[in-house]
Amino acid sequence: MSNDILRQDAATPIVIVGHVDHGKSTLIGRLLHDTDNLPEGRVAQIIESSRKRGLKVEWSFLLDSLQIERDQGVTVDSTRIPFLLGNRQFVIVDAPGHRQFLRNMITGAADAEAAVLVIDAAEGAQEQTRRHAMLLRLIGIRHVIVLMNKVDLLDYDEQKIAASELAVAALLKQLDIEPSLFIPASAREGDNIASRSPQMAWYKGPTLTEALALVPSPAGRADLPLRLPVQDVYRFDSKRVVAGRIERGRVSVGDTLVIGTHGTTARVASIESWHTAPQISAVAGQSVAITLEPDVIPDRGDLLHRPEEAPIRTARIRSRLFWLRQEPLRVGESFRLRLATAEHQVTIASIDSVVRLDDLTEHASDHVPPEGFAEITLAASESILFDAFTPGTTDGRGVLVDRHQRIVGGAPLIGPADIASGTRAIHPTDSTVSLWDRAQARGHRGGVFWMTGLPGAGKSTIARAAESRLFGQKIDVSVLDGDTLRAGLCADLGFSEADRTENVRRAAAVARILAETGQVVLVALISPRAADRELARQVVGEGFHEIFVDADQATCEARDPKGLYQAARAGRITGFTGIDAPYDTPASPDLHLPTGTGSVGEVADRLAAYVADSVVLVEGTRRRS
Repeated sequence: MSNDILRQDAATPIVIVGHVDHGKSTLIGRLLHDTDNLPEGRVAQIIESSRKRGLKVEWSFLLDSLQIERDQGVTVDSTRIPFLLGNRQFVIVDAPGHRQFLRNMITGAADAEAAVLVIDAAEGAQEQTRRHAMLLRLIGIRHVIVLMNKVDLLDYDEQKIAASELAVAALLKQLDIEPSLFIPASAREGDNIASRSPQMAWYKGPTLTEALALVPSPAGRADLPLRLPVQDVYRFDSKRVVAGRIERGRVSVGDTLVIGTHGTTARVASIESWHTAPQISAVAGQSVAITLEPDVIPDRGDLLHRPEEAPIRTARIRSRLFWLRQEPLRVGESFRLRLATAEHQVTIASIDSVVRLDDLTEHASDHVPPEGFAEITLAASESILFDAFTPGTTDGRGVLVDRHQRIVGGAPLIGPADIASGTRAIHPTDSTVSLWDRAQARGHRGGVFWMTGLPGAGKSTIARAAESRLFGQKIDVSVLDGDTLRAGLCADLGFSEADRTENVRRAAAVARILAETGQVVLVALISPRAADRELARQVVGEGFHEIFVDADQATCEARDPKGLYQAARAGRITGFTGIDAPYDTPASPDLHLPTGTGSVGEVADRLAAYVADSVVLVEGTRRRS
């Protein structure tokens, strides 16, 4: 293991963002050229490449190094370019602007100290402008320069440019972003990039290069409270060494440290050195290897800190979220929260607000749309140590990771989440075993087949017969019968309209749980009201099938296997479906099973065949050994 030295004169990362075709790549190419940061001969290559395409000099070809980018005119990945301005080192991050590449943008911009937001002055703010501005707020970049590009298309008209700036300023104000300055420029023509434009004598502000020189250098973090995430623990002979990178603060031999959430304390016995003079202290930015007394064993992800400078400790956390998955996010889903070197299992306990991108207002919602922004509450089964997200720092920068180790969301942690008065801390957890994994293991998906019909139509009889057939086909199947539910789970319910609705809701909730474990569920329940059956469909969600078990009332009453029709006619039962309570016939069921004629076996065969066709995986989708 070698020593890491403290970084000095570190390069300042600058991210360049904006809507696709607003000129980011052109700007960077021009900037590198006008400040003599191009390798010798590269300009000639650009000129020749542009000539072959019948174009003027395309500075964007410097960045669009992939053929797909040149062909499509779209930057697809974040490009990091060292850039020297005078004696100061920068790293320019060219972040993609096309919607489908926002995932790369959020990771590329994560460590930026400042941002240049490029906007076509003629077009103004577009959808991706809003998304990128939201990301700048999410990431916490405080120093924002707005470059109003392509002003040559407005004939350098001061009033037109000023009107466009006002509209952009109003947009950014909604996000609590106050730009450092607006620069009217033309990247293609070089106006106000590295030299002042003769076309805009009215503009008295700095050029882009002058503005970049004014960006604050990355702030030192050595004087902040110590935070040392454990990266790994190594054993050398009789010595145990704890390795990690100091995120902030400083550590010295003799310091007493608290280890992780379990709170064990230990003293720093040594800071190990190899092939160099012994160290007695280290500061933020350095990677260190320390030994502890007593010889306690931290875990990877444990956060080391001083007793008097503890971070936040909570199991419920408020987070700002940028959702990267192409499917909506809903309450109850579970992920790994990756925070420095730690990973924690967390569940989406609530979606507190979602940002409406067209006007940047917040509103209530039961889901976060793809590439959406929201404030959410995360819940963990154990306490998590963290510092609240602070713009311009690495504090609280979490990401959500799915079971395939894919990053599905940027999630800066903004503080502990309070439990509102009168509420309970309930947060359902999502299984780490996916529905698809279960389906591949069984050879079939789960599903809920909701069998509705008049009393005596044959729902339970047919369900049990179909259950036997499906089980014989190695399909995991169970039946939720109305009487069985009434005898147990719903024994406390009567037959009022409200109780009948609650009976349906409970049955649907149980059916969904079973279906999510991969089972096929046959629900045999009168459920006479169409509204209640729609409620069941909403509770179950995908995989719900409405089955109408159809026998006319005369047939059902003639069967009367339980004597209920006779009791209702005699007045001993009130509110009985088909006598003095209505039944809403399904308008368009997924399967219609007439039972007035034909045998139970024939109808059960039809139901079993329908279920099998709906859930069994075709051979091409089965797990291959």
